[in-house]
Amino acid sequence: MFAYMDLIFLGIVVALILYKLNTVLGTRPNKPFIKIVNKAEFDRIYQMLEKKAQEDEKFASVKLSNSSPDNVLAQIPEFNQTDFLKRASKVFEMVLEAFASQDKETLKMLTTPKLFQKFDEIIKQRQADGITAETDLIKIDEMHILNTRISEKGLAKIVVAFTSSQINVLKNADGELIEGDENFVQKITDTWTFEKNINTSSPVWLLSSTKKKQ
Repeated sequence: MFAYMDLIFLGIVVALILYKLNTVLGTRPNKPFIKIVNKAEFDRIYQMLEKKAQEDEKFASVKLSNSSPDNVLAQIPEFNQTDFLKRASKVFEMVLEAFASQDKETLKMLTTPKLFQKFDEIIKQRQADGITAETDLIKIDEMHILNTRISEKGLAKIVVAFTSSQINVLKNADGELIEGDENFVQKITDTWTFEKNINTSSPVWLLSSTKKKQ
């Protein structure tokens, strides 16, 4: 009897751990559940969840500014701030690399038509002038949501500030350096706007605007 009670206790503890972690990560299950497990299985599950929590704590320093109230983000179906910022950081890296390497296909996939047109114009001008760009993203030092808004038509926009360490240079057709320094790491602050229509089922956020802090 006591052994059976221990199993029930462990099952309840696992359920509470899952509930707590999922609440913190913004993916709380619709229905709580209890799973009966033995001590060995409990230890394995606990270690797995603890590792997952530690991985997501890397984003704990990402702060939601006062200009981005929870009630605005709450209007976005299935929105998870941690997951969104993870994806935004990946897009940041991919767009920088694609723009420097003139990879239009990737840029077209990640941006709105209007922003892609701007990227395309710059790339075409560089190609005409024989200019090549090299960007080395060392790391993203900090990122946080600056602002959010939803239009009457359901277009949600989230403005994210990225502070990153980069090396950026431009070279002419002869491979000569015409701008930047290959040995100088710049600290750059960008504000990028991501958007999607919350009235559609698409989970895709497209980059619609990029600005550098002067």
